[in-house]
Amino acid sequence: MVKKANPLGRLRGGGINMRDYGLLGALVAIVLFFQWKTGGKLLYSGNVNNLILQNAYVVILAVGMVMVIIAGHIDLSVGSLVAMIGAVVAIAIMYWHVPVPIAILYALAIGAIVGAWQGFWIAYVGIPAFIVTLAGMLMFRGLAIVFLTGGTIGGMPESFVSIGARWMPHWFGTFGGSPDPTDPTKLVGAKDILTIVIGIAAIVAMVIAGLRARGKLKARGLPRPSTASFAVRNTVIGSFIFYVAWLLAGHKGTPYILLVLSVVVLAYTFVLNRTVFGRHIYAMGGNRFAAVMSGVKVKKMDFYLFVNIGVLTGLAGVVTAARAGAANSSAGMWMELDAIAACFIGGASVHGGVGRISGTVTGALIMGVLNQGLSIMGVDAAWQQVIKGLVLLLAVAFDITNRRRAGDQ
Repeated sequence: MVKKANPLGRLRGGGINMRDYGLLGALVAIVLFFQWKTGGKLLYSGNVNNLILQNAYVVILAVGMVMVIIAGHIDLSVGSLVAMIGAVVAIAIMYWHVPVPIAILYALAIGAIVGAWQGFWIAYVGIPAFIVTLAGMLMFRGLAIVFLTGGTIGGMPESFVSIGARWMPHWFGTFGGSPDPTDPTKLVGAKDILTIVIGIAAIVAMVIAGLRARGKLKARGLPRPSTASFAVRNTVIGSFIFYVAWLLAGHKGTPYILLVLSVVVLAYTFVLNRTVFGRHIYAMGGNRFAAVMSGVKVKKMDFYLFVNIGVLTGLAGVVTAARAGAANSSAGMWMELDAIAACFIGGASVHGGVGRISGTVTGALIMGVLNQGLSIMGVDAAWQQVIKGLVLLLAVAFDITNRRRAGDQ
């Protein structure tokens, strides 16, 4: 039976839908629960900062993964590829004395080459992505062990470590705070002005972009969210952004990695929602046969989808190695499962054709808050895995139930 679908744009990102509201509501509920259970510790400035640093790789990988899932594929190799690329970057910097910017380009290039390798087998030979990337998972983990001889390369330079574990300078100074009793030359609780400015700028940009989108919909006579819905959405998200900025300003400021994540999320939101490439991804996942009949070059699309996730995995490898300050053959273990879980919790469908960058980022945040909250509560790591597995199972069950109710099956 052929599914009914719009081959050139199923569920393109226009206004926010009820699933998005549900995800945001779930995130808020989880945050409030752990804030209560941890006695307010979850939203300490340092913990919010750690939440961003520790989950940066999930967001980067999940952005690439959700595009692959929308198209009806999966990639199990990203965790192992993170380890292999981290090993190559460490060798290039520490042994070949390659400058850090060039080493980063190495990482992105290797990711693209590996993506092209896997994309060739998937798109042009016709081997299922599950099999190709499962083989890749084994191969790249083995190569990481070979490159590092089963050990670790540490002592990475500060310019590299700063990518994943340092903060922007206080260019505009600080305000507030009180002298540290143990060191009167330092202030406790001072707020970084630059971080506050960045937060306000993000809110203004979000509102302007939303108004422009509403204006375009109105000019074309297309339906758009009500004014009340628009106002509530921007108030809630804007308040969240400012609160996070305020907390980060009270710690050490804006992490460099947060800027990297912002660029990745905004760029790929544009790609999925506003480009032909993005519309073709949705078309392939919604109804592959109809997409072919509509002129979509599905083999070429599949190939470039895996090149794309390879590049993003290269970036995640750099971030992971920078965060640790070293390359380890066990790095990236289970990262692919974290990324996949973030996609499905964020609303991606197991059948393809459905998914959003915004939902995926929210799913990654839900996973991150679960990890952080359970760790603060002292829950054993084994039980943390059990809980995250149950959350993933419920998210997919919710998706399948909704599809059945909508008559898609």
